Amino acid sequence: MLSPERLSLPGPEYLAQRHVLTYMEDAVSQLLENREDISQYGIARFFTEYFNSVRQGTHILFREFSFVQATPHNRASFLRTFWRCFRTVGKNGDLLTAQEYHCLLQLLCPDFPMELTQKAARIVLMDDAMDCLMSFSDFLFAFQIQFYYSEFLESVAAIYQDLLAGKNPNTVIVPTSSSGQHRQRQPPNDCNPLDGVEASLFYQCLESLCDRSKYSCPPCALVKEMLSTAQRLTFYGFLLALAKDQGINRALGALPDKGDLFLDPAMDQELEKLIAQVSGLAISAPTSSSGDTANLPVRHSPRINSPWKPLHHRRKMDAESEGSNEETDSSEN
Repeated sequence: MLSPERLSLPGPEYLAQRHVLTYMEDAVSQLLENREDISQYGIARFFTEYFNSVRQGTHILFREFSFVQATPHNRASFLRTFWRCFRTVGKNGDLLTAQEYHCLLQLLCPDFPMELTQKAARIVLMDDAMDCLMSFSDFLFAFQIQFYYSEFLESVAAIYQDLLAGKNPNTVIVPTSSSGQHRQRQPPNDCNPLDGVEASLFYQCLESLCDRSKYSCPPCALVKEMLSTAQRLTFYGFLLALAKDQGINRALGALPDKGDLFLDPAMDQELEKLIAQVSGLAISAPTSSSGDTANLPVRHSPRINSPWKPLHHRRKMDAESEGSNEETDSSEN
């Protein structure tokens, strides 16, 4: 069924908004790289499976960072996958450092940049040392803001520094003025950096930024509501408020509410099935009185190489399998 939004937009505009060409180019690129394997399955099946994986959000697994961050859907998919894969870290109450969280991110995206992890950690830790421990929920929501809105936050940082140092443009349009009149900004030269900047002026700049930005931005109405009770704020205070705001989290749509962060019934059900299968195999496996299992029948499962698996991921597995297997026989004279 066609959505009203799809019918209301011109074709090229809809394709650009949904980044359809990005996925088509990636699909064709993978098709050409793996054409020998794909010939066994057929091109139609390849495209079906590729776009099913895009819809399900699994297409970003083990992909290069340039692809993971290429579209808002990719970023949301990566956030959701990271949460689902490692939520047990938080469920068990484990605390990790920024470096350890970065290692987890690299399990999903091998070339994920450390800089983004450090920026997310700084939202949580503020002025504390970067090797301090963080809870999974604190890091995850800070990482979500830093990763999904990274370009927006770069512009916000520049705006904040301009306001703090008095280097901002001389005029700003007052949003409530219907006549388009301008008022002079007062350079905050005499303010203490620890006090931050005036919240209302900061919001006006953010509203203007969101209006002209081509990147993803948090909803202005939610940002305005978030800042409505503040007189002044610091940059990291603003980022922390974004990370903790459940309205912005729901608008982004990648993660559940904080209260439901460790609940994932679908994943739990799959894990229970897997545990039951493993337990069943262990109970039904025959053993001799001496405990010798050498005569157990070997179960061979057919291995099918997926034609849409990223080529560099297969190379990585091949490289790991080529590691040294040399053994030293200590009994040898």
